[in-house]
Amino acid sequence: MSHKAVKLYLEQNTTLKVLFDDGITKEYDVLSLSEKYPQLNALEDRDLFLKGKLFGWGGVIWNDDLDLDADTIYEDGITVESEDKATEIILGYNIRQARLRKQLTQEELSQLTNIDQSDISKIESGILCPTLSTIKKIARGLNEIIRINVF
Repeated sequence: MSHKAVKLYLEQNTTLKVLFDDGITKEYDVLSLSEKYPQLNALEDRDLFLKGKLFGWGGVIWNDDLDLDADTIYEDGITVESEDKATEIILGYNIRQARLRKQLTQEELSQLTNIDQSDISKIESGILCPTLSTIKKIARGLNEIIRINVF
């Protein structure tokens, strides 16, 4: 099964947390793989570690030589309590995925829904929690069902 990483949090030392699209947050110490993959020891450099970014939904990448796939984090990580904003983040992720499936830009979705493009951007990034009315407008504009996970 392929687990989709939605949000990345770089914690202390070489520990990261990843929120997945099913609402589960996993904590993972990257150095736990350093015996098998010695190149990961480079992440002891805090500046390098803090450059970690999600690559799509597939995992975390630091540079051309250092990455970690989402399935490894999900399967081997420790489940931790989900954050309060998990619902908003996953809702935004689901809206973004639906928009991309329709091959629409945020501006095009804005025109279809009469919602400011900046608000669509905030909703997709989990910063703005949309009302039910706004979610309905977006769903109609996309002609798709929008999944809302409530935890």
